[in-house]
Amino acid sequence: MNDKQAMSILITGGNGQLGMDCAQVLGPDYAVTSVDIDTTDITDPAQVNAICRKVNPAVIINCAAYTQVDHCETHVAAARAVNAEAPGHLAACARQCGAALIHISTDYVFDGKKPLPTPYRENDPTGPVSVYGRTKLDGERAVAAAGCRFIILRTAWLYGFHGRNFLKTMLKKALSAPETTLKVVNDQFGSPTWSYRLALQIRRLIASDASGIYHASAEGYGTWFDLASSFLEKMGVPHRIMPCATADYPTPAVRPKNAILENNRLKAEGLNIMADWQEDLDEYIATFGNRLRAECLDPDG
Repeated sequence: MNDKQAMSILITGGNGQLGMDCAQVLGPDYAVTSVDIDTTDITDPAQVNAICRKVNPAVIINCAAYTQVDHCETHVAAARAVNAEAPGHLAACARQCGAALIHISTDYVFDGKKPLPTPYRENDPTGPVSVYGRTKLDGERAVAAAGCRFIILRTAWLYGFHGRNFLKTMLKKALSAPETTLKVVNDQFGSPTWSYRLALQIRRLIASDASGIYHASAEGYGTWFDLASSFLEKMGVPHRIMPCATADYPTPAVRPKNAILENNRLKAEGLNIMADWQEDLDEYIATFGNRLRAECLDPDG
């Protein structure tokens, strides 16, 4: 994947936060085509074949996923179509056209029971405990079995400027009702990962000979409470926030208590460019803070 002269890249899930950041990061150096459900339904093999014939990509980056974790519990068929079957369609097309597939996966392929704060490495046994996690793991397996050159990137706790995410939810709540005490889970641990940083990591991998499964999340770790507190404090937004346990905030899907990923292979191969999550949060706020505030103050935003 290291000859970028006239290299064509196809991004699926292009309207999401990572897809949009990938298009921004890769656009200056590559011929990027970005698609989403409004133009290409990747659960339909015929549409996948059609876009691959049209673009003839050297690299396919699959950022598409059914990421509504709780909805997956009751929309199993839809989750399976997007998270498990569609990656197989993309991998089959990648094999046919000689492309490499970079597929985005998740910490949810693990059960989260590893003793804290020991991180998960790429070769640790998987054991998903939710429909989302099981369908994402099946997607990994479909990619690996297809016979194409592939990179599976497991990441965690993704946030960005585009689309919806946890940080925007916290900001909207704090701005709309600063006197209300926000309860945020403080016993789930992970590495909040900036989608733009992950896009930069993907660019680094495209310029390498990497293949196989990699972990790619921010360095360091914290809880959702740590993330919300740090973000609102750095944003200078008046707020009240209180830690709570997972048991106090029940959800349909089980969340891993330990979602900490170790970028073991990236480091071993000299490819890791992921930064500490607090440093990335600072840069994220410096870059987008005013626009985030304006967006979250907009009642129609």
